[in-house]
Amino acid sequence: MLIATAGNGSSADSAPSPSLPGPATGVASRNTAQRWWRDAVIYQVYVRSFLDSTGDGIGDLAGVRTGLPYLKKLGVDGIWLSPFYPSPQHDHGYDVADYRDVDPVYGDLAEFDLLVADAHRLGLKVLLDIVPNHCSSEHPWFRTALADGPGSPARSLFHFSDGRGANGELPPNNWRAMFGGPAWSRVKEADGSDGQWYLHMFTPEQPDLNWRNPDVRSDFDSVLRFWLDRGVDGFRIDVAAGLFKHPELPDSPDPSADERTRDSVNPLAWNQPEVHQVWRDWRALCEEYTAHDGRDRLLVGEVSVRTPSEQAAYVRPDELHQAFFFHLLTARWDIDTFRTVIAEALTDIAGTGSTVTWVLNNHDQVRTVTRYAADPGGPGRNGSAGELGPARARAAALLMLALPGAAYIYQGEELGLPEVVDLPDEVLTDPIYHRTGSREHIRDGCRVPLPWSGHASPFGFTSGTDAARPWLPQPEWFAEHATDRALADTRSFWHLYREGLALRRSLPQLGEGTLRWLESPPQVLAFVRGDGLVCAVNFGTEPVPAPVPGVPLLASGDCPADTLPGSTAAWWMDAPESR
Repeated sequence: MLIATAGNGSSADSAPSPSLPGPATGVASRNTAQRWWRDAVIYQVYVRSFLDSTGDGIGDLAGVRTGLPYLKKLGVDGIWLSPFYPSPQHDHGYDVADYRDVDPVYGDLAEFDLLVADAHRLGLKVLLDIVPNHCSSEHPWFRTALADGPGSPARSLFHFSDGRGANGELPPNNWRAMFGGPAWSRVKEADGSDGQWYLHMFTPEQPDLNWRNPDVRSDFDSVLRFWLDRGVDGFRIDVAAGLFKHPELPDSPDPSADERTRDSVNPLAWNQPEVHQVWRDWRALCEEYTAHDGRDRLLVGEVSVRTPSEQAAYVRPDELHQAFFFHLLTARWDIDTFRTVIAEALTDIAGTGSTVTWVLNNHDQVRTVTRYAADPGGPGRNGSAGELGPARARAAALLMLALPGAAYIYQGEELGLPEVVDLPDEVLTDPIYHRTGSREHIRDGCRVPLPWSGHASPFGFTSGTDAARPWLPQPEWFAEHATDRALADTRSFWHLYREGLALRRSLPQLGEGTLRWLESPPQVLAFVRGDGLVCAVNFGTEPVPAPVPGVPLLASGDCPADTLPGSTAAWWMDAPESR
């Protein structure tokens, strides 16, 4: 048993109920209608790979609804759904053709309404993924823009521009797309001639919208209201530091920065000051709904910026409620790096009045088990996780859940799934691969459909005939990580997450907690929160004396009294007189 409080245990059917000193506040009194988001733990559902109810090999909303009791049992507070809108699926839903409907491959609006109702009945919040920076090249707006030609109102909804060169044969500027290649594509006009160019910071199938056009702002206000009126609890905002480009679209001094890093680095294309007014407007819209019924609606942004202080500007009291803190996700397995990014987050972000939104993984990143399997010098893509990868991933999970603030868990992390690094070229779907020919940054490996049960693919993911196969192939070793096996094994990743979430929920301070670093051996990161929870992580490989005497409440691995083994995290409750 990994939970070591005297007299307590766990099984596949019961959550731990540790005995903690001092007052504790339960879910009902702590997680009130307002401000629930400050310490919430949200589970990211990549709908396409969660659970297939129709037998076509693609996950869907009915599958998500079937899996809700599993997520409730795990102990999360809500779900974030990846895009399920009508889309040609060039980037699996992040190329939206209609923001107010459900793609038939995932279901329909009636099924969505049932999902929201069931989630709320279970006490789970529902967040939608909204994609405002760009839409699909099959969106009616873009089709009209192509048909109506240069100078038309429809083209002003996007970034159309004449090319450079004697005949306009060169792109308007030198920017490169994040997913590879030039950030501009030239269109054929209605008469068949080579025409204007349009901007796409990701792929040609994802034209960037022009947020300087008031019609774009107005339409997205309508989109938010459409889904809020259907009962959603908020939105995860894709590319929240995007939307606006430098008004003159000048050349960049480092045009390949985005392509090289696969990140929003070009200062002329991202993090423009005008974007903050959009988030003020969206926050005001959400507050309007909150004022009506007392339920907070959440805006959490994918804000990829250079420093925590820049991120803090997005979570000021009248802007986004929260923004994902990616600096923890990208931190190498190194005590100094972890200490620095945590300290910066608590200083810069918590200082705004928001809480830090911690995240270790998502649908764009190498899974933690594989990432942490690399040498301490940096993250890697080694498919063999060995012993270090899982041990470090378990320790990082306990660390994240102990930090003051909110947390997001990517589906499959609770199963300890490694990255699938050996998918055949012919099954890869990531546009990064198809635009660059390189496997270096592809994201298919973390999106392979989940294993639910059994010893062979499809592992309970799809209920179809033998001919129905998951949209990405599952390796044979997925059997070791199937949900049914994880539930039956009290030493599994799943039980570690569940026990950590249960203990976390019993503590009086989560989002509002304070943190103080403790003196510890050189390879140990240790802190105590204001409620007395002590968390320590041994980044080394050798055991050291524990920072608190006795057996821990919870540990990520075997942890005897008074000792903290290597690559292990543990929690204790400190005596009040020592604080």
